[in-house]
Amino acid sequence: MTGAGDPQNPVGTFCLVLHSHLPLLAHHGRWPVGEEWLYQSWAHAYLPVTAMLRRLAAEGRRDLLTLGVTPVLASQLDDPHCLRGVHDWLGGWTLRAHSAATRLPDLAAHEHRVSTAATEEFERHWRHGGSPVLRGLSDAGAVELLGGPAAHPFAPLLDPRVRRFSLTSGLADHALRLGSAPSGIWAPECGYAPGMERGYADAGVSRFLVDGPALRGRTGLARPVGDSDVLCVGRDLEITYRVWSPRKGYPGSAEYRDFHTWDHDSGLKPARVTGRRVPSERKRGYDPDLAAAAVQRDARDFVDTVVARLTGLRDELGRPGLTVAAFDTELFGHWWHEGPQWLEAVLRALPEAGVAVRTLGGAVADGLVGDPVELDECSWGSGKDWRVWAGPQVCDIVERNAEVQRDLLAAVDAVPAATGPDAALTRSGGGPVRDPLRDLLADQALHALSSDWAFMVSKDSAAGYARDRAGLHAGRVRELSGLLRDGRRRAATRRVEHWTDARTPTFGHLDARDLLAPPD
Repeated sequence: MTGAGDPQNPVGTFCLVLHSHLPLLAHHGRWPVGEEWLYQSWAHAYLPVTAMLRRLAAEGRRDLLTLGVTPVLASQLDDPHCLRGVHDWLGGWTLRAHSAATRLPDLAAHEHRVSTAATEEFERHWRHGGSPVLRGLSDAGAVELLGGPAAHPFAPLLDPRVRRFSLTSGLADHALRLGSAPSGIWAPECGYAPGMERGYADAGVSRFLVDGPALRGRTGLARPVGDSDVLCVGRDLEITYRVWSPRKGYPGSAEYRDFHTWDHDSGLKPARVTGRRVPSERKRGYDPDLAAAAVQRDARDFVDTVVARLTGLRDELGRPGLTVAAFDTELFGHWWHEGPQWLEAVLRALPEAGVAVRTLGGAVADGLVGDPVELDECSWGSGKDWRVWAGPQVCDIVERNAEVQRDLLAAVDAVPAATGPDAALTRSGGGPVRDPLRDLLADQALHALSSDWAFMVSKDSAAGYARDRAGLHAGRVRELSGLLRDGRRRAATRRVEHWTDARTPTFGHLDARDLLAPPD
């Protein structure tokens, strides 16, 4: 590893950004595997990552990383049903470990230690939901929390009114749960269209993340977008892909636990990667000590890579620069079993090597801002364009999403001129009062517009489920919008009573009046 540097004169700044997102599972529809995906990510990633951050914060370390939790996931992490469910799941994990004791004693002992530690972490810190955990880390100065639009849409494809509503609703949800609105966001899929920075500025967002190619690789500084004061920060693919890329990365090393090989009797993962082309039945048994040594080796390699990158940037820029590595949080612990240990080793070693570790906000406060840039249409998906969410394979979803937005806006715009049963929704002064049916309509529309459905179809990952789920929400929007526009409130209320999974909005603060067109 590179020798210790001067902490008062760092070679440059490193920012780690984690993005936590899962489609809405509980109460509002389920994956083919039910809530298992949520509970696995919760137990294997969110618990150990936040425990690691709390441990470092207790040592007085600050500005460790920037963490985004989407409003959809935040809702699940606070939901009483999900809290009970994951607690039961943690108990089941320990029981599964015990069931394997006679057949796989070493693995069972390891799983017993890890599962009981996870249960203790949950019972001590998580019983009242995820928001107190995140708020504690933020208040301690350990993390910067990012916000984002409600229900995770691909925002460039939205009508401007719906885009604004989704963003402000997501920011309001963040403020309700965590005490204040965020200054930065991780835009879903890093999707951007020219002009979106103006909407960000209007909503109080001062910085957002883009993928490195959007800046043509010039990711060494944050940059104002156009003539605005809103900054974009680019993901450094050279550094990010060192950890995880479409073809390689540390988690694929032979010593680490294999994600895809299962002991089907217990549901545990007994093998190490062994080799990329080694079939499951020939993989060697998992050895935690061997994996721990690999963690230290790969942490040293990563730190050396970051130092080399920042040294090159300093020479190129004539000043210390910035490198940003950004990942899905679920990589650390869920997909890569040893990921949280690797993160801790890196966050400890980087300052010793003369690298300043900062949040995105901290890097901006340190003055790591360059010249303005004009951004083209972009995302972090395949091709770094919009093909995943707007390509020919999902043209039906794009078309239906446009219909969803038209139906939503038509129902909202009909309120001020309402007569008959809707007349009570108009104040004497002419303005509309809040309508719970239209709020629920807006909630269903936001879920219909989630980027997850197009992503799952484009990547052929549970594509049938994604089409069904998107169609379910879109059908509800179409039906409820028609009933409301016709003034058939009683019929609309009866219809909603049949939505056993969605009688109340996921985001209780949603106010459909915010969709009304602003006055000229």
